[in-house]
Amino acid sequence: MTDMEQSYHYGVMRRAIELIDQNGATLSLEELSTAMGMSPAHFQRIFSKWAGVSPKKFQQYLTLGHAKALLRNRFTTLETSQSVGLSGSGRLHDLFLSWEAMSPGEYARGADGLTIYWCWYDSPFGKALIMATGKGICGLAFTAETGDDGAMADMQSRWPEATFIQDAARLNTWAVNVFSTKPNAETPLYLIGSPLQIKVWEALLSIPSGQVTTYSEIALAIGNPKAVRAVGTAVGRNPISWVIPCHRALRKSGGLGGYHWGLPVKRAMLAYEGARSEDAISG
Repeated sequence: MTDMEQSYHYGVMRRAIELIDQNGATLSLEELSTAMGMSPAHFQRIFSKWAGVSPKKFQQYLTLGHAKALLRNRFTTLETSQSVGLSGSGRLHDLFLSWEAMSPGEYARGADGLTIYWCWYDSPFGKALIMATGKGICGLAFTAETGDDGAMADMQSRWPEATFIQDAARLNTWAVNVFSTKPNAETPLYLIGSPLQIKVWEALLSIPSGQVTTYSEIALAIGNPKAVRAVGTAVGRNPISWVIPCHRALRKSGGLGGYHWGLPVKRAMLAYEGARSEDAISG
């Protein structure tokens, strides 16, 4: 598939997900395909290739009931996951990720002297802003709720002393890999945050695709079970959305909780992973 075709398919999927999210599970295949300007057969083929399931079944994954079912049936106890090495065989393996963290001193200086490159990318979950240092991806934001200017201001405010340079060519391979189901090379991450935030983000990386956990479980996994509120803040400040899967953290009730880039994006991510996981099991 060419980059142009991939971008086109991502655009179709983004619009389809937004439409499904707005209308729930009430749209027929004919209504969806008409809205996308395609024949039903063509739309079904493209959608099923991307999501792994039909548009109808995908609609089921966008409901609150799906989040509650995940918590009942695919709940990950992080302490166990880490002890058996799921961070190696789960998320890190799936995306061929490696990571290192900025030192606390460098973080405290607001990333002074650091150069961060950035570009826009058309992702399956809407327009994305990708940022990276020479060591790896340090930021990934979505514009659905904030708009382009809001996403840019949000990310730049995290590292106020850094120098920001637009460079799509430098970031293209990493951008393609983080949204691909079959990455063709290792993608490095460079985590820029406080020591507590780094611990929380590391715990998130150990949650396998298609599974979820709770804020209290994350607090337990990092050795501070009373720090649930602080954990929630750190999850919300995750600068590398999707790749560090903060969307997999739910409330104990099964509610989605908040999401920094908007709940429709979080629902779409969980639905996409749920569909992919179901397809892998049935396949």
